[in-house]
Amino acid sequence: MTVYKSKLGYAIVLPLIGIVFSLSAVSIAHHTWIPLVSIVLVGIILFYGFKSTYYTIDGKTLNIHAGFMINTDIDISKIKSVTETSSAWSAPAWSLNRIEINYNTYDSVVISPPDITRFVADLQAINPAITFEPKNKK
Repeated sequence: MTVYKSKLGYAIVLPLIGIVFSLSAVSIAHHTWIPLVSIVLVGIILFYGFKSTYYTIDGKTLNIHAGFMINTDIDISKIKSVTETSSAWSAPAWSLNRIEINYNTYDSVVISPPDITRFVADLQAINPAITFEPKNKK
């Protein structure tokens, strides 16, 4: 079993940290404690989301886990292609350096493993039919 943590991208994480700290500072400055508690809880949930977002290759299954919301198993033999993307759409990914995995007939998921080349090679070792399209390829 191989576990890949989600890559940490500054373009996503820094704005979130900035918003949480800014709103906390405003709440403290205005002595509004109930909103501060809410902001701190959101910060804790975001931190938990980052720490619990990972991708596991176990046998012939790719598991995508993100917080308490996403826990998906994908049969690696059903994966057709992997394409690099920088899509900002919501995904179990903490970086804009992402890959889109297309599987089954119309299903896809976007994730951000730290080493895309190694991750794709690990998938292709199980299913050599997987095609990989790097972002810089035209």
